[in-house]
Amino acid sequence: MLFILLKESFVFAWQSLVSNKLRSFLSLLGITIGIFAIILVFTIVDSLENNIRDSLQSLGSNVVYIQKWPWVSEDPGEYPWWKYMNRPKPQYYEMPEIQKRCKSAEAVAFRAEKRKTVQYKSNSVQNALVAGVSYDTYKIKSFELNEGRYFSRKETDAGYRVALLGAEIAQGLFPNENAIGKEIKIAGHKAQVIGVIKKEGESMIGMSYDTQVLIPFAFARYLMDTRAEGTSPTIFVKAKANVSNDEMKDELIGIMRSIRRLKPKAEHNFALNETTLISERLDDLFGVIGAAGWVIGGFSILVGGFGIANIMFVSVRERTNLIGIQKSLGAKNLFILFQFLSESVLLSLIGGFFGLLLTYFITFFGKNLINMDINLSSTNIILGFTVSGLIGVISGFVPAYSASQLDPVEAIRSN
Repeated sequence: MLFILLKESFVFAWQSLVSNKLRSFLSLLGITIGIFAIILVFTIVDSLENNIRDSLQSLGSNVVYIQKWPWVSEDPGEYPWWKYMNRPKPQYYEMPEIQKRCKSAEAVAFRAEKRKTVQYKSNSVQNALVAGVSYDTYKIKSFELNEGRYFSRKETDAGYRVALLGAEIAQGLFPNENAIGKEIKIAGHKAQVIGVIKKEGESMIGMSYDTQVLIPFAFARYLMDTRAEGTSPTIFVKAKANVSNDEMKDELIGIMRSIRRLKPKAEHNFALNETTLISERLDDLFGVIGAAGWVIGGFSILVGGFGIANIMFVSVRERTNLIGIQKSLGAKNLFILFQFLSESVLLSLIGGFFGLLLTYFITFFGKNLINMDINLSSTNIILGFTVSGLIGVISGFVPAYSASQLDPVEAIRSN
């Protein structure tokens, strides 16, 4: 009986919507815009969050970065930059000490970087990110080689003049020929290309190897002042598989304090950074953005809901005589209630469908314009239909209930 009741209610609702096309279209418009606004904001925010988190994941969730500056203030509520300013920068000689003493580390590497001009004959790439790295760098952030090979330990330790090129750098210098074995110039210093890194694609946090040139750290000393602030000297420490970051950080604190000969009561003069610090801040940030999305779309949904409620009151008034006839023929109050409530829900769901369809087209064509992967997820699709259905129920309940309570005699007499 319930199935038959619902079926007949939706049949009546559909006939009413079809017979009043213009009115139905105007009602649909409010819900369509509201659902479009909410779901588009959530889709962009979710896609942005996923892209950033994927980029962070590529840095390694089990890697600790020993640096001068903390990514997040160590003092809650403030960022005392003047205190961090006087800290010493990580030094290359500290890396082997950490390798020797840190039992929880799987790999330790050092990196310093600077933007330089890279040339090959008449071709050049301006502001290429040239990074001087130690041998174990590939263990920290792995990458694939499109051609050629990685540095040997002898090449990194002795500072051979060799280089690995990112995909975009290689394309800029060697558009029509193989790069392997060719001699390039980095800030006027010659280096032989021994490998080309496979294209990774853009990273939301700018850590893609595509636009980088990797050289042995001992060679990089000739190209840049590796102790300078602008070279971002960093020691990378990767934890073993069965060791947590917190355990390794506890060990690293003791080692770094020992290396730098800090007194027991002296504050740390180094920062231990990890990707979880950024992830925690991202949760707060995207929570605020999500709330803003509800506010932005909520006003449109509210307007659409009032529009549907208004249309439903008009529909009840127009069909009062018909309601009286239906009741006189035995129609129950529940049937009348479902009849008008179904019309409201169906109207709202159709509006939600068009809102989602519009969102899909915007994301499909917009992803190429902003160069970011944007996808309308199944979660947001379900959310869109759920919100639409709830708006239909809320907006249509009062008009539907008032229709179900009409006296059949008085309803038949109405004009």
